[in-house]
Amino acid sequence: MRFGVNYTPREGWFHHWVDFDESEVARDLDTIAGLGVDHVRVFPLWPVFQPNPTMVSPAMLARLESVIALAGARGLAVAVDGLQGHLSSFDFLPSWLVTWHRRNMFTDPDAIAATVRYLSEVSAAAARHDNVVAITVGNEVNQFTGDVHPDPHPASTEDVTRWLDATIGAIRRGAPGVPALHACYDASWFSDAQPFTLEHVARAGDMTVVHSWAFNGTGQRYGADAFETRALARYLVEVARAFQSDPDRPVWMQEVGAPRNVVPEESVPGFVRGTVANLAGAEHLYGITWWCSHDVGRALGDFPEVEYDLGLIDSDGVVKPEGRLLREAIEEARSTVPGTGGASTRPELVLDPARGRSVLAPGGSFFTEYMTAAREQGHPRVRLTTHEAAPAGAATGGARHA
Repeated sequence: MRFGVNYTPREGWFHHWVDFDESEVARDLDTIAGLGVDHVRVFPLWPVFQPNPTMVSPAMLARLESVIALAGARGLAVAVDGLQGHLSSFDFLPSWLVTWHRRNMFTDPDAIAATVRYLSEVSAAAARHDNVVAITVGNEVNQFTGDVHPDPHPASTEDVTRWLDATIGAIRRGAPGVPALHACYDASWFSDAQPFTLEHVARAGDMTVVHSWAFNGTGQRYGADAFETRALARYLVEVARAFQSDPDRPVWMQEVGAPRNVVPEESVPGFVRGTVANLAGAEHLYGITWWCSHDVGRALGDFPEVEYDLGLIDSDGVVKPEGRLLREAIEEARSTVPGTGGASTRPELVLDPARGRSVLAPGGSFFTEYMTAAREQGHPRVRLTTHEAAPAGAATGGARHA
């Protein structure tokens, strides 16, 4: 199982692509490698890399390749995201998708064609490096479809299927053999209005990607030190796995962190150890990638307060106590991870998808049933009463899992 971090550059956050300094990136990666991790996830900013629908910047692609090469020189594998998209409360959409050029990113043919061009070129650049182990369509792009968004891009489930076919297909053409993924935040688990469904999460692309954030209502409802809060990430993995067509398909916990708005300082050690320990026994878990490497520097304004101290390393480059805690948790997990996750002896819970997704949310009936079983007997396997067909045309299968 892989252990890594989401790379948030110390100097300039993701705006570092504009004021790029290889020496700063190298220094960041040296510190990250010292945490005992084996990979980083990196984030090109979409409007910076593709300022025009028919132009992907060669200079920015070269900077991406430089980051990948610097990571490789330190023994770090790299996962590359495409559409950013959305990061830490800020949206980064290119100018050709907004205001006078407003197009729906999920349904407009010209927008989709431009997106495909971008993902193909980013993937081709990344694939020139042997240490690239995955390419993700984008970071939680499902948030753009929701009514909660101030300027949504509405889409139907069928639209999403077609869009994933196009975007995952672009990655596969640009980087044959490299796992092509997509990533949703947990509205896909909890909201029946979300057009990115759990079937999309668990069947499109080459792995199932899970992002787990305790501020989704779990920490608020149960408290920072509760079993439910420390077991949330494992719960999401098990629910997502239930919707897979292939039970052996890898699952990647691509984002999990200790947000201070629901996990105060004194609760961080138990949360880090408990989250990693709960995840470590999961079957076919590809990896755990912590959010994030570095704190956002206070010189950058207008972030939600929680974003300024999510890092394992502070904005001066010093490893924080949670960085040392994660290193210890990784060492322990590497020494105890079972090969099968105890598959033959695990209890089983049956989930009827007809009940809707709201039962899966924190406090929902299935969430409660699962957590009770997990606390008393160990994490159960979740099985669906019915197994629907994969979304029509959804891109599935076909890549190595490095």
